[in-house]
Formats: sequence, C-alpha cells, structure tokens
Amino acid sequence: MLKIFIDRPVLSTVVSILILILGVLGIANLPVTQYPDIAPPTVQINANYPGANAETVLSSVIIPIEEQVNGVENMDYITSTASNNGRAQIQVYFKQGVDPDIAAVNVQNRVARANPLLPPEVIQSGVTTQKQQTSALMFLSMYTTSDDYDATFIQNYLNINILPELKRVQGVGDVNVFGAKTYAMRIWLKPERLKAYNLMPSDISAAINEQSLEAAAGALGQNNAEAFEYIIKYDGRFDEQEQYEEIIIKSLGEGQFLRLKDVASIELDAEGYSVNTFTDGNPAVNMAVYQTPGSNAKEIIETIHSRLDEMKVDLPKGLHIGVNFDTNEFQRFN
Repeated sequence: MLKIFIDRPVLSTVVSILILILGVLGIANLPVTQYPDIAPPTVQINANYPGANAETVLSSVIIPIEEQVNGVENMDYITSTASNNGRAQIQVYFKQGVDPDIAAVNVQNRVARANPLLPPEVIQSGVTTQKQQTSALMFLSMYTTSDDYDATFIQNYLNINILPELKRVQGVGDVNVFGAKTYAMRIWLKPERLKAYNLMPSDISAAINEQSLEAAAGALGQNNAEAFEYIIKYDGRFDEQEQYEEIIIKSLGEGQFLRLKDVASIELDAEGYSVNTFTDGNPAVNMAVYQTPGSNAKEIIETIHSRLDEMKVDLPKGLHIGVNFDTNEFQRFN
C-alpha cells in the first residue's frame, strides 16, 4: 500500500488534500465545550410544595418520588435536596453512554406513578422532569439602575420577554432563575381576628379555593329545540386585590358577612422573600443557562450573546443585562 502512494504522487496529493478538507470541516462542526463530555447523563426532577419546610418536603414529596424512580433502567445513583421554601430537587444520574432522551422518558414514567401519593398542592404546582448538564454555561444578571423598578418587576419582565427567547436557543436545556420573585397575591392572616371568629387558616384556604377558581360554566338551550345556544361566561380565577378582599368567609347572620379583608391584609407582591440579589449594589435577578447533553456549547453561547444584543435595544430605560460568567472565555484563551 505504501508503494502505491510512492509511485503515484498525484494520488497521494489528492488524498492529502481530501483529508485536509475533511479535517477543516470536522473542526468547524464538532461540538466545542469547556470540558470533555465525560459527565454522566442527568435527569432533574423539580417540585414545589408552597408553605412547607424542608422536613415536610422530604417526607411528603422527595421520598414518594424517590421510591418510584429508584431502580429505573440504567440508573447509577440518585441525589435529592429539600429546602425550607418548599422546593424539592432530585438528580438522577445514569451510566455513561445512556441516551439522555430515553432516560428522561423512563424517569417521567416513574414520576407519574408517584403523582397519586403527592399532596394536591404539589400536583397543582406541577412536577417537572427534564434532562440537562450539571454545570452551567453562563451566568446572567438583569439589574436596574432606576428607582421605578424592583426585583419583582425584573423577574416578571424576564418571564415574559427574556426567558422564552433564551429557552428557544438550540441546545439550551434550561434557564434557571435564582429565587422566587414572581408576582403573587399575598394574604397575611391576622391571628387575633381568626381567633375572634373561631377560624383556622384551612378555613381561609377553603373559601379562596371555592370562590377563586377556573370552571366550565357550560351553555343553555342545547337540547330544547331553541334557535340559539347561549354560552355562560364565568369570571374565573381572581386577579385583582379588591376581588380577593371581597371573598366571603362565612355568614354572621342578619344579612352580614365576614369577608377576607376583615381577617387578613391582601397585597400583590413577590411570591417569596428568601432570596435577594444585587449587581453592583442595584436590585437584580440572576440566572444560569444550562445546555443539553451533546450540544455545542460554543455555538449556544455565541447565539445567546447575539440574542441579548437584540433584546437590549428594547429594554425599558434603567434595565440592563450583564454576563457574569461565560465558559467561552476559557475556551478562547486556554
């Protein structure tokens, strides 16, 4: 074989050029990342139990899910974390070489078995299962230099305008926002008022769930040979502070009713207060971008930078987006 290439220099030149071209094409298209892809495929399960402490989350959420997920095909090991803000996070690690898509489907099927064992509040909040890498590609921060905005406004602006764009980038597994600063209707109960009217917090929750809910109201005139069918409209779940204030807790007799505003203070504010973040002393919301296994980290980061440049043009005055950490910096200089 060696003699053939020695006797035919033109053939040797053509083969060398072909190998060079294939090498250049390979370098341009192969995935590039900070570290080699040696991390095992990982599937993450997230759940939220509002108002529960870490011990309650462990016993009522994590243990039922772990009992069902444990032993899923090709699983290596499993870890979990419960926090005092009601959040549960379970990481399922699989053996190297396992298809992450198949692993995610298998875990999702196991989580479905645990749903009947979970508290209704957890089911209502949703249990999410997704594949992703364990290390972040980028850390971003959106902050404000204006007194017109706070962290709650920033996160809601992120949820509506920024996060959907970032999650649509090819190869992005998830964008994790630190802290819970989304808007929520906060109901601060007054214990002395509850005691005066012989009420418990569960009575308040029951009244809210009964009067603020989404329901199918139906229609009139369907089977009565009527010329018209009338669709019944229903206001649905309340979204104004005044609507919650007027929720009736119970009747006091003689045409008088005890309303929610009589035993609690209601305000539209942040969902949680456990995390406060600042960038250069300004209120901020930080987030991390994770990639899907096998994706091109370099292309993902370059695409995100391009999207951020486009979105910065439409930001309200006083809002800014900064990049705190970018793994591409290590890939360029190392």
